Amino acid sequence: MAVPGEVSLLCSIGLTEQKALETLKNETLAANIKRAIAEARMVKTDGIDKTIGTLLYGAACRLKDTKRLPFLCRRIAARDLTNEQQLAAALDYLKTHPEDPIDEAEFNQSCGVGVVITPEEVEGVVESIILRHQEGLTWERYNFNMGLLMAETRKLLRWADGKAVKNEVDMQTQKMKGEKNHLDICTSAVNGENPPRTLSLMEQLRGAALGFHKPGENYTMDGYVVTSNTMNLLKQHLERTGGQVRTRFPPEPNGILHIGHAKAINFNFGYAKVNDGICFLRYDDTNPEKEEEKYFQGIREMVEWLGYTPYAITYASDHFQQLYEWARELVRRGKAYVCHQRSEELKGYTSLPSPWRDRLIEESLCLFEDMRKGKFEEGGATLRMKMIMEDGKMDPVAYRIKYTPHHRTGDMWCIYPTYDYTHCLCDSIEDITHSLCTKEFQARRSSYYWLCNALDLYCPVQWEYGRLNLHHTVVSKRKIVRLIEMGHCRDWDDPRLFTLNAMRRRGFPTEAINNFCAKVGVTGAQTTTEPHLLEACVREVLNDYAPRAMAVMEPLRVVITNLPADAPSEVVVPNFPLHEEKGSHKVPFGPCIFIERSDFHEALEPGYRRLAPGQCTGLRHAGYVISLDAVLKNEAGEIEELRVLCCRSDCAEKPKAFIHWVSSPIPCEIRLYDRLFLHKNPEDSEQVPGGFLTDINPESLAVLPKVLVDVSVKGAPFFSKFQFERIGFFCVDPDSNEDKLVFNRTVSLKEDPGKI
Repeated sequence: MAVPGEVSLLCSIGLTEQKALETLKNETLAANIKRAIAEARMVKTDGIDKTIGTLLYGAACRLKDTKRLPFLCRRIAARDLTNEQQLAAALDYLKTHPEDPIDEAEFNQSCGVGVVITPEEVEGVVESIILRHQEGLTWERYNFNMGLLMAETRKLLRWADGKAVKNEVDMQTQKMKGEKNHLDICTSAVNGENPPRTLSLMEQLRGAALGFHKPGENYTMDGYVVTSNTMNLLKQHLERTGGQVRTRFPPEPNGILHIGHAKAINFNFGYAKVNDGICFLRYDDTNPEKEEEKYFQGIREMVEWLGYTPYAITYASDHFQQLYEWARELVRRGKAYVCHQRSEELKGYTSLPSPWRDRLIEESLCLFEDMRKGKFEEGGATLRMKMIMEDGKMDPVAYRIKYTPHHRTGDMWCIYPTYDYTHCLCDSIEDITHSLCTKEFQARRSSYYWLCNALDLYCPVQWEYGRLNLHHTVVSKRKIVRLIEMGHCRDWDDPRLFTLNAMRRRGFPTEAINNFCAKVGVTGAQTTTEPHLLEACVREVLNDYAPRAMAVMEPLRVVITNLPADAPSEVVVPNFPLHEEKGSHKVPFGPCIFIERSDFHEALEPGYRRLAPGQCTGLRHAGYVISLDAVLKNEAGEIEELRVLCCRSDCAEKPKAFIHWVSSPIPCEIRLYDRLFLHKNPEDSEQVPGGFLTDINPESLAVLPKVLVDVSVKGAPFFSKFQFERIGFFCVDPDSNEDKLVFNRTVSLKEDPGKI
C-alpha cells in the first residue's frame, strides 16, 4: 500500500494522484523518481513547477544509466534543459557517451543549452521550407508526406517547442492546400492525367524519419541492453563488417508470401540498398513438419519478382550444430534447463512456473543430450530459457522434440530450435545491424537481447514496425488452406487472394506493389488499408505501361453495307493514344465488325450517346462514323445483327461518342474478379458470426467464355498486360494455350464507388 507522504511527494511535481499511485507500484521507477526530486530540490529550493516535474519524471523513466541521474536532474532543475527536445538530446548524449567524466561544454552544445527560438524564427523557417516543397504540396495536397516535411523542419528548429512547430506547419500547409475535396481521396491518375509524385520507399528511408543507429552504435537505441562486454563485441563486429549496413528477410518456408511480406521485403532490402548495405534472404527452417520445397522456391521467386536480389541465401539449419552447442553453453551458465511440462501446460501467459526450473546443471545437460539422442517421446521434454519476456511470459522454449526428417539435414536431428531461440542467434552470426520485424515481435525483443547477452555474443538491434493488412481478405496460411480445401479458391495463386503470386497472376505490376508500400510508409502503427488504394497504384502504373487493345465483352455483329471498296483493310492503333511516340499496332478492318451490345439501344433515350435509331456513333481509330440501317432478330426476338451505313468521319458531323470494335477477332475467355469477402473484416466475429468461410462473396468471380479481342494480343506471353479500351486493365493468365487466350481483369479503369 502506498504511503500518503510518497503520494504527496510525487503529486508535488505535477502527477495526478492516480498516476502517482500507479508509479509507486513500480518500486524501481518510484525510487528513481524520489531520487530525482531530491537532486532537483538541492538546486531548486523554492519548489518544483510542473514543467520541471514533467522533465524529471521523463528523465527518471528513460535514463538507463542511473548513476548519471543526479547530473541530469540538476541540469533540469537549473533550467538548462527546458523542453522535451532538449531532454531527448540529453538522454541521447549520455547514452552515446557512457564513459566519465562528462564534457559539460560538449553536453551543452549537443543539448541546445541556452538556445532560445522565437515565434518569428519558427514562422520564417517553416515558410521557407514550405516554399521549397510548394510543387509537391500543390500536386499531392493531402497525400503529401507530412512526416518528411516535419522532419526537415525539426532538423532546422531542433530546440523549438514541438507543439509550436507543428501548429505553424499545419497552419501554413493548410493555407496552401485549402479545404479537402473528393479528388484528395484517390491518389491515382488515369486516362492521361499527370499523377502526383509520391516519394518511393527508398527515398523515404533516406530521410531522418526512422532515426536508426549507425552500425556499431547499437547502444544508442532505446531498450538496447549494454553489458560490460558490449563495447568490445561491437568493436569486433565493426572489424568484421567494415561498418556495413546488414539486414535480412527471414520468412518461414511453410506458405506463400502475401501483401504484408511485400512491405517487409521492401523495407529490409530497401533500407540496405539506400545505405549501400546488403540484405540476406534467410529461411527460418526450424519446423520440418510444415516446410515444403515449393515454398522455398516460391519465396525466392517473389523476392526477385519485386525487384530484389539477396546478397546471399541462407538457412537457419545451416547453424543447427552451432545452435546446439550454444544451447549446451546456456545450460552450463545456469540460464536454461530441461523441463517436462506438456505443451498445453505452457500455453497462455498465466502458466505455472516449472517445477524443474532449479534442477541441477549437470542433470539438465544429461537430459538435453538424451533429448538429442531420441530418448524421449515428442512433448516429453523441452529446453527452456530462464528469463521473463516483455509480455510477462516466463521461460520461453528453446528446443523441442520432433521426429520429422528435415528437408536439408535429413534425420540427423530430432530436436529443433524455436524462433525465440534461433532468430537472434542467426542475426548475430550474420552480423545483422538492423533486425527489422513487425510489431507482434515486440514482446520477443527482451528474449532477443537477453539471449545474445547471456552467451556474450554480438547483439544486433531489433526494431519493430506496423505490419500491413488489407480489408476484405485474409492472409493467414491456415485460413487460405481452408479456402482452397473448401473450393472457394483454386490455389495459393487464385487472383482473388492477396498472396504475391496471386497478385502477379491477376496482373499487378511490381512497381505498383512497391509504390503502394511506399505510400503506406514505415511506422510503428498497425495499418489496415482498403484494397482500392492498392488498385489505384496499379492503375497509375498500368496507365503508363500497358499497351491498348480492343476487346468486346458481349459481342453484337455489325455489317457495314456501304463500306467503300478502297477502304483500308487494316487500321493503325496507337499503343498509347496520348504518347504516339511509344509505337502502334495494326488491326484488321472490314465490313463485318463486332461491338458491345450495350453500345446499341433500340430506342433513343435521353442522355444516351452511342448508336441508336437516328443517332450515329464513331468507330475508334477507324476514321468512320456509322448510322443504323436495319436490325435483324431471331425467332425469339433477340437482336442477332445490325446493318449500318458508314461515312468518313472527316465528312460527317462529329458524333457524340466513339466506340471500340473488333474485326476478324480472336476468341478468348475473360475472368472478372471482385472482393472475395462481403465484409471488410471477415475474421471479425461481430461482423461475421459464422466465421470467414460464411462470408464468401458469391459474385467474386464471373467468367465470360466468348469474348472477342483484336489480333494484336495474339501470342502474348503469360502475364502480359493490356488496357482494353473503355473496359479495364487485363493480364494473360497461365491457363492460356495456342487455341485460346485467357485474360484476368486486373482492375477496372476507374474505382467503382458502388463496389462492395
